Amino acid sequence: MIERACNEMDRTGKIRVLRTSSLWETKAMYVLDQDKFVNGVCEVETSLSPIELLDELQGIEKKMGRVKVVDKGPRNIDLDIVLYGNETFLNDRLQIPHKLMLEREFVLRPLCDLPPRIDLPAGSFQYQLSHLANSPDPLSPLTPLAPNLTNIASQDAQRKTRVMSILNVTPDSFSDGGKHFNISSSQLGDTVRSHIASGATILDLGGQSTRPGAPQVPSNEELQRVLPAIEVIKKLPEANHVAISVDTYRADVAEAAIKAGAHIVNDVSAGLLDDDMLHTVARLGATICLMHMRGTPETMNNLTIYPDGVIAGVAVDLLERVRAAEEAGIRRWRIILDPGIGFAKNKEQNLELLRGLDKLRRWPGLEGFPWLIGVSRKKFVGSITGVKEAKDRVWGTASAVTAAVQGGADVVRVHDVKEMAQVVKMGDAIWRHSSSDRFSGKSINNMMDQLQELFTYNQFCGTFTYL
Repeated sequence: MIERACNEMDRTGKIRVLRTSSLWETKAMYVLDQDKFVNGVCEVETSLSPIELLDELQGIEKKMGRVKVVDKGPRNIDLDIVLYGNETFLNDRLQIPHKLMLEREFVLRPLCDLPPRIDLPAGSFQYQLSHLANSPDPLSPLTPLAPNLTNIASQDAQRKTRVMSILNVTPDSFSDGGKHFNISSSQLGDTVRSHIASGATILDLGGQSTRPGAPQVPSNEELQRVLPAIEVIKKLPEANHVAISVDTYRADVAEAAIKAGAHIVNDVSAGLLDDDMLHTVARLGATICLMHMRGTPETMNNLTIYPDGVIAGVAVDLLERVRAAEEAGIRRWRIILDPGIGFAKNKEQNLELLRGLDKLRRWPGLEGFPWLIGVSRKKFVGSITGVKEAKDRVWGTASAVTAAVQGGADVVRVHDVKEMAQVVKMGDAIWRHSSSDRFSGKSINNMMDQLQELFTYNQFCGTFTYL
């Protein structure tokens, strides 16, 4: 409903959605006997006056079938004007800034996703946020994967790490090339069933190898490999609660795959290798994984210099790709990030990324995004363990996956599904059991710093009081 409302705003020709926050799920306020709500804010550009804007928004609500039975009661969509630039407005229909915004954590949290382009009125928000240190129901942003699969809640301390299984339908992938290439539909179906039974909730289909130096096949050949595999998966009852991901950097392949039933585009270039990719994903309303890579699979191993360190280098590069995705129209809640372990990184840099994953997750501007980590059978694992054959790097991979879970990974991408699903379960049992340190004193201070940066002290100072 929220995505439809954003699209309806764009379709008016009078309101243009510039950016969105993440989506945050909260228990109902005021009228408590109702289901949870999903909340977010968006930054829009419009020439409409506040009242004209309100009329348009209420028209969208009506078009979407909203019926208001009880004030603040159940409804399918609710569009409020929280702020209108730095203006104040008051009549019997509308008050700007919104009179209740500072008592609503589900407004303040999303607002922190949008700096630094907007200036917000300051008020006594310190008190409003001070209760978060002991919040019994901490909020977490949500990332949708598939209609019948629960969302990723990337800041829920008790979330389960998702297992993404690798299904390369190629003849030349670095580890399992040829294993699933040109096999029968029944054989592929048996493999998919096995992966799901072992614990995979995301299936990642690849029709083009991205190993260093891999030859690039035409997109029509990539499609001939991927589309039949999607068709097989869609026919399996066991896959009804599984997300299908397509591992591609080509927009035409992504579009055909999504239209065939895939849910996620897993782009190793984060949109850099095809100028149409981000706009295509935005138009389709799909979820995208933006992976960090430099150059191409042929050149990336020569691009491993990070003057400020690999953590900072990856963070800055991914911030640029997030901005590009948002400018293309991809909603913030539709973005997953991947530091690209093994892509334009050497052995020590791969290890540093695993050690510093928590730091990446908390990098200013990257907070709240879910993270996908792919370490399975990679060269640096073999280099450290001395295991030459990729298929035999199970134990080294298990250790790296454990480190990923400890660092806060939301998804791990693996070949050995049965073994790594057990590793993930154990890692979750160890590290995903306590209340989130996002709500520790340090984290509250970080949130306060964000709001201090976000809120401009101007003529609105003191406008709001908390009662």
